[in-house]
This record gives sequence, C-alpha cells and structure tokens, in this order.
Amino acid sequence: MGDKAHTHPGAAGRAQAADHPASVRNVVLVGHSGSGKTTLVEALALTAGAVNRAGRVEDGGTVSDYDDIEHRQQRSVQLSLVPLEWEGIKINVLDTPGYADFVGELRAGLRAADAALFVVSASDGVDGSTRMVWDECAAVGMPRAIVVTHLEAARADFEEMTRVCAEAFGGDDPDAVLPLYLPLRGPEGPDGHAPVHGLIGLLSQKLFDYSGGERKESEPGEEQLPLIEEARGRLIEGIIAESEDETLMDRYLGGEQVDVGTLIEDLERAVARGVFFPVLAAAPAAEGARQGLGTVELLELVTRGFPTPLEHATVRVTTVDGKPRELKPCDPDAPLVAEVVKTSSDPYVGRISLVRVFSGTLRADQTVHVSGHGLADRGHEDHDVDERIGALSTPFGKQQRPVSHVIAGDLACVAKLSRAETGDTLSAKDDPLLMEPWEMPDPLLPLAIQAHSKPDEDKLSQGLARLVAEDPTMRLEQNQDTHQVVLWCLGEAHADVALERLRSRYGVQVDVVPHRVSLRETFGGKAAGRGRHVKQSGGHGQFAICEIEVEPLPNGSGIEFVDKVVGGAVPRQFIPSVEKGVRAQAVKGVAAGHPLIDVRVTLLDGKAHSVDSSDAAFQTAGALALREAAADAKIHLLEPVAEVSVLVGDDYVGPVMSDLSGRRGRVLGTEQAPGGRTVIKAEVPEIEIGRYAVDLRSLSHGTARFSRSYARHEPMPPQVAERVKEEARKAS
Repeated sequence: MGDKAHTHPGAAGRAQAADHPASVRNVVLVGHSGSGKTTLVEALALTAGAVNRAGRVEDGGTVSDYDDIEHRQQRSVQLSLVPLEWEGIKINVLDTPGYADFVGELRAGLRAADAALFVVSASDGVDGSTRMVWDECAAVGMPRAIVVTHLEAARADFEEMTRVCAEAFGGDDPDAVLPLYLPLRGPEGPDGHAPVHGLIGLLSQKLFDYSGGERKESEPGEEQLPLIEEARGRLIEGIIAESEDETLMDRYLGGEQVDVGTLIEDLERAVARGVFFPVLAAAPAAEGARQGLGTVELLELVTRGFPTPLEHATVRVTTVDGKPRELKPCDPDAPLVAEVVKTSSDPYVGRISLVRVFSGTLRADQTVHVSGHGLADRGHEDHDVDERIGALSTPFGKQQRPVSHVIAGDLACVAKLSRAETGDTLSAKDDPLLMEPWEMPDPLLPLAIQAHSKPDEDKLSQGLARLVAEDPTMRLEQNQDTHQVVLWCLGEAHADVALERLRSRYGVQVDVVPHRVSLRETFGGKAAGRGRHVKQSGGHGQFAICEIEVEPLPNGSGIEFVDKVVGGAVPRQFIPSVEKGVRAQAVKGVAAGHPLIDVRVTLLDGKAHSVDSSDAAFQTAGALALREAAADAKIHLLEPVAEVSVLVGDDYVGPVMSDLSGRRGRVLGTEQAPGGRTVIKAEVPEIEIGRYAVDLRSLSHGTARFSRSYARHEPMPPQVAERVKEEARKAS
C-alpha cells in the first residue's frame, strides 16, 4: 500500500455489475453525525472518476442526491449505496446515517458489508455510540479501519486522535490500532495552524503531496526521517505481532531487515482477518483538484486490504419450514439467496429494494420466492410468495444504471418487488430459502397520530402500510383500549422523518396527539348496586330489576360472575343476560372510561315481569347495577407497570438510577456487564416513560440502551388518579 503512483481513471471509476466475487469489496462507513462520512464518499467518488471536478455525475446530479428530506434536514437519514471502481475492483460504499435515531439503517449497512470504515472527526473525537458499534463489529469479527477527517480544523491533531482511537478501539492491544501514514504539514499560518497538504508513508518511506490537486510522490527530507523512523518501527512491530509467520518477530528483533513487500502482505492479511486496524487520514479535494488528500491511500486499503465477499462469514440459511441448509459461500452458480437490506419508494418507479446477493445469481425479470421476516409484532406481515422482479440497476445518487444480472457478493437495486420488505429473503421459486434475520432495535418512543381531515383519513391506512414496509425499525399499533393509532419510533428525529414522509411522499397530513396508556379500573372494596330498568310506553314495556354485590379480586383475576339467585326471582333464561350487561359495562368502565378488571360480581336477587321482561332489559339492568355499585364505592385507577432493563456505562449508573426513582420507579437491582457497563433493572409506570428513549439518550450522551416489557397493572397514586379522572370528566 502506498507504493504506486495513480492518475485519474476517468470513466473507469463508474462501476457496473461485477463479474466475480473476488472483484467486489463491500464497505460500510460508520461514524457519528457530522464526522464527514458523506463528504468522504464524494471525495472517493471524485478520485475514482465517478464524478467530475464539480462533484457531478456525467448525466446530472450529485453523489449525495438521495432524499429530499435529507436536503431539508441537512443530515443523512437513510442508508445509501455508491458503487465505485478502482484498479479493476468494484467497491460498494455504503454510507450510513450517523444519528442514533437511524441505527436501523446502520444495522442494514453492517449486514450488507464485509468490512467497515470508521470515520472519526479530528476536532470532535470518538463518541460513545461509535464505540458501541465498534464492539458490535468486533463481536462478529468484521474487519475495520479508521479514517480521521476534518484535519483542516484549528483544533485538529492527527497524532492525538490516533492515540484516542487506540485507547477507544484497541482494547487490550492498543498496538493493533496504528497509523499507516502521518500528515505532511506546510508552514504555520498567522493563526499558528500548519495546514496538511500531504501524507508520509511509513512503510514505503515516501512523501505523497496533494497540494497540486493530484498526488505527487517524492523522497522525504532530512527533517522528516526521525519522525518516520519512530512511527515506522512501532508500525512494523504491530504488523509483525499479527503475522501468521511466528518466526518473523524473533528475526526482526534479532536485527533482520524485513522486506517491505512482506510487511505489506502481512498487513493486508491482518486487516482482512480483523486483527489489525490501520488509521488513515482523508480530506476532500480543493476546488478544481482531481484527488482529495488520502483518498488514493484509502482506495488502496479497501481494494488490497479489505476482504472479498468470498471471505464473508456464512449467514445461517434454512428452508422456509426451518430445516438447516448448507450452501457453498458466495458461489455465483449455487442456489439463489439474496436479502433485501433497504426498501424505498420512488414516485415514478414505485418500490425499490436494495439487495445483497449472498449466493447464486439474480437476473432481471426473474421470478423469485419472497420469504420473511418475523416482524409481525411491528406491523410487518410475514411473506411466503412468488414475485417477478423488474429491472436490476446500480444506483448513483438519484440515478439508476441498468444491469442484466447481479452475482453473489454484489449489491444492486431491484424494481417492482411489491410484497418484499426490508429483511426479506429472495430465493429461487422452486427452492425457497430463508436467511436468519439481523437484529433490529426495538422502537420505544410512541407517536400517537390522527388524520388531519376526512381525505387524509381515507389515505392514512395505505400511507402507514407503505411507511412501515420501508422501515423495519418502526412499529405500527392500533391500540384497542385507547383507540389510538400509534407509530413507535426510535427517537424524535425518526418520528419527524416519518411524519414528513407521510406528508410529502404519500400525501397524508396527520396531527400528533398526546399518547395515552392503557389504564384499568377496579373496586377498592365491597359494594352493592341495584339496577332497575322499568319502562311503559304502550304495548310491551321493559321490566328488569337485579341486585348485585361487587368485591375486588387479586391482580390478574379478570371479571368473575357468580349466580346466587334463589326462588327464581330472576328467571334462569335471563341470568346470562345480566352477566352480559355487567361485562359490557365493565369494558366501558365505571369511573373514567377505562376497562374494569379483577372483580367478582355476584347476582343476589331481582324481579321479572311475565310479559315485559326481556334479554335486552336484563342486560340494561345489569349494566345499571354495576354503575350504581361503583357510585358508592372507592374505585382505583390501575396503571400499567413496565419491567425496564437499562444497559449503561458505569459512569452514568448514578444519574440513571436517580432518574428512574424520579419517575416513580423501583430499582430492583444491578448487574455488571462486559466493557465497563452495568445493567439496571427496575419497574416503572408506563405513563412515566413515554419519552424515556429521548431522555435516556440525553442523560447518557447516547451510550445507554434500554428494553421494556409489560409487568402488570397496579393502583395509581391518589393524586395522579384524580388528575386522570378530572381530565376524563372534561373530555366527556
């Protein structure tokens, strides 16, 4: 790496379909919002010749033209694919959003990639969420490298940033995180800042000057040799420590000069194995320049050091009925197995699916089987259907360039898959298979919505269905208790994008309303009630009288109805009518309009008329009796309580526990977790954690996660219950 001189390849940079998995590299860019990922993609596209000096593709548009919402919000909100070509290798660059609300897009990018570039701003450092993603990659052995951006900032310090990265990412082996190049700085300006205009190759011991707009190679001066020697020695030791040749370290320490070619080969193998993580620097090209600083070196690393799809860890594949299926890894001639990693809608083309092919070859106009995907609880129905796909294409910004086929290891866009959603598997129709789904974050921020007008109401259902089809991290709930339509999102930005897409893409205007939790009611003690329904209006009247007793039962008992009528005071045929009326009233509630639970209703006595009594009359009398009993009794409002588990860094345990207590939570205990983290378990009323997804992120600086599950309903504190009852009275 770093030994070749490169010129601008022109049209060669415009990647088409690959012809063999060995000629493909799938790379995902990871980094916090504002770290410079999209700018880096544009710089790589310029160097590879995919765009011109103005940053435009030859037939219009820019590499970052993906979504109108992104332009309005000035941030990336979805996964995007930019295919490039360098030295005969197709590089699929997957640019992911850096904002935590769009972690689902990041997970999709990790699924589709074979290696990751972690983009770190020299002026901002490494945040907690980036460290967490690094740990996820480490858990699956994904090869990684680090790119330091924003070197032009006044506070930028590449050497210090390298030390921070080694500390954050190196774990027990900081020498596995080392720079391959050092910045080449010019003279200091009036502000004392020396601009970076080139790189010093530590292995090649060459200078690469980008100040003229294109990389120029030269020999180092005397003043640079001491700096090179110190950093080079540490880099060589780091590479040799990961070498598969166990004798190499002893020979090196014994004074033997190791050939540069051997070091580069060992470096490439160590990077591909995910045991050595080089640090590079990059910056966008100056106006009129052909190459951005460090972009050639970065493209070299990707093409020569990152693994091919042939080395991708095998994803578990089964038949649709769950039987394991063994497939040869990444074989274009094997049975088809592809996965939808992203779904989007185009106003002219319709639904477009970004697909990673793991096995076999996908061809245009082919009929495939769509299987998936285990997210029915989020409003995503499982699929088991055949579909004929439309055109295949490789994207570039808003453009789609047609291709005839896509081989194993490559990515492409598929048009007109009307049933397939993100996470679904595409396979041969005569050999349907299913890939093990990747982990999706659970949406925990509720957004209650209602149609703004009658025309919006007519379009709302279809718009919501299309919205959740694109985003598996979103859950759609039709709450039967509160009668609310609720979109569960990952955060406020995620919710904002959902509303904007409903409005601009699907033409549905909605209003956000306060989210309500599913409350319950129960009796605080024994009570008696008499239901009298007597009416005479000519002809047959209505006559039914019943007397009941109500008493509370233990939590989880439901509604129990007991018949203790003696002497036929209520005819046997009307006993079920009374019970039906009682249960119907219990569903409606007796105090604040919430369902009544955990009581025993005993029918003690009543009266009937031989002509005027009827099923309907005794149903009404049963309901009236329950309401009268409630009027003279103490009614408890019951609120749902959630079991909450918070995974948080040890530094934030105290603030998180204090915050939970302030939400009327009961902390049940803590457990130590790997990586200096703690799991806090607590029970918290659901009414207190509606915005916890947002508040916890702020409290922990984006490093904590939590999960929740329903535990039970229990009585509200009297002051809270009175407030809810008063609100119910005002609304009625």
